[in-house]
Amino acid sequence: MAYGNAFQNQIKNRNFLSPTGFKFTLNRAPKVSFFGNTANIPALTLGVAEQPTYLRDLPTPGDKIIFDDFTIRFLVDEDLKNYLELSNWIRGLGYPETLQEIRDLQTGSDQPEDSGMNIFSDATLQVLTSSQVPNFKVVFNDLWPYTLSALDFDATNTDIEYFTAEASFKYTMFNIQDLKGNNL
Repeated sequence: MAYGNAFQNQIKNRNFLSPTGFKFTLNRAPKVSFFGNTANIPALTLGVAEQPTYLRDLPTPGDKIIFDDFTIRFLVDEDLKNYLELSNWIRGLGYPETLQEIRDLQTGSDQPEDSGMNIFSDATLQVLTSSQVPNFKVVFNDLWPYTLSALDFDATNTDIEYFTAEASFKYTMFNIQDLKGNNL
């Protein structure tokens, strides 16, 4: 056994991933991106199939992956510009008051007009190194918001805590990629 090979499997970068090192870009709602202060890489859950045997059922890997929601928390600007980007998007997806809300949804995105309903957007969560340099990115495809938190006013607060809102998104797929776009 060669002892020189034992060190080849060791981690070369001994720096830890920092929870404060990220930059989020949401193509359809750039104002939300600017004030983003939390984001996540969603969890993955692989389904489990049970293999029956005469002694006991054995768990085996299933065939479907469940992707958890992508969630972002952001500071709300004084004019509600970033909050309204998501609010109007959700209203256009749901049951709007007027047909104009649907038209605004279909024409107010980064996608060309001939690409269909224009209800989705791509997004990128860029993860930074401990030196605040881009390291890799998480690319979300066909993202759309389905929940936006409330803004609760309270005149009894003695300290000013600026509003943050939280939005959760569904998407078709996410991939972790290097900075050149290759899947890791």
